[in-house]
Amino acid sequence: MSREALYEVDRLTKVFSTGFFRTTRIYALNNVSFNVREGEILSIVGESGSGKSTLLKVLLKALKPTSGRVLYRGVPLERWDNRRYWKEVQAILQDPYSSFNPFYRVDRPLLMAAKTYMPEASEADRLKAVREAIEFVGLNPDEILDKYPHQLSGGQLQRVMIARALVIGPKVLLADEIVSMIDASLRVNILNLLYKLEKETGMSVLFVTHDLSLASYIADRILILYKGEVMEYGDVEAVYSRPFHPYTQLLMKSIPLVSKRWTGRITSTTIEFKTGYIRGCVFADRCPLATDLCRTTKPSLAQVEPDHYAACHYASKSAGLWKGIGS
Repeated sequence: MSREALYEVDRLTKVFSTGFFRTTRIYALNNVSFNVREGEILSIVGESGSGKSTLLKVLLKALKPTSGRVLYRGVPLERWDNRRYWKEVQAILQDPYSSFNPFYRVDRPLLMAAKTYMPEASEADRLKAVREAIEFVGLNPDEILDKYPHQLSGGQLQRVMIARALVIGPKVLLADEIVSMIDASLRVNILNLLYKLEKETGMSVLFVTHDLSLASYIADRILILYKGEVMEYGDVEAVYSRPFHPYTQLLMKSIPLVSKRWTGRITSTTIEFKTGYIRGCVFADRCPLATDLCRTTKPSLAQVEPDHYAACHYASKSAGLWKGIGS
């Protein structure tokens, strides 16, 4: 059954001007197009500097795009009242400790959120909503709510931030690298919680990560970014089993395999940071299939299979050479 699109992002571009005279232009995002459906998890994957966090800041209305269009529930983003929009769209950031004031107990941001977005409720009802949210994320409110941030682990603090979002009752959760500062043994617990949110509340989740294995663990669909541009996008099983873009294949081969030696398995490269507009494919300088066409003409994001898109002049040839992870 098809689901309506909550977000429709069309040719989104964000350019930063730097330098003494602000003449140097950095394309953090360039012609990014995708959509987010109701009740799905979309993983946004890319290396540091690929534009993942910039994209989330635009969707959170923390940054204005340079060009392009973003629709939320069919309405241009700039026409949404901030208060109403932020009730429907909430974000969880990478560092859980920076999200809390160390001088206040962790219940304060939850109670403030309840007071702001439940103005007609009594204090007892607000406290009940906070306790129910804490229980939903797998924590004991009697053990958590009277604690200070330094008394909790990073994983517990991330769960408290998810609980805060639940108190507000958003339709969309923007999760920016939320497991990168958590012990590896606890990451799956947070991912399972996001999956539980989607299945039990119908909330859509945008999960930003640099780790392809984490992205594929919970995602319905996946978006691959590189230097601010979409390389590949679509159903996670299709992208994971048959990647059409050479960059996606490079990411796949970088996933460590327990049954094999690491030596020789990881591609070692140095990414050269470039400013200004790149005429051709941004991956051409690292791509084994690159030709003069790739260096001079930017490929468009084209459909290669049902619900599967790739921005590569030689997508079919690239897919034909793919032999799977570990090949």
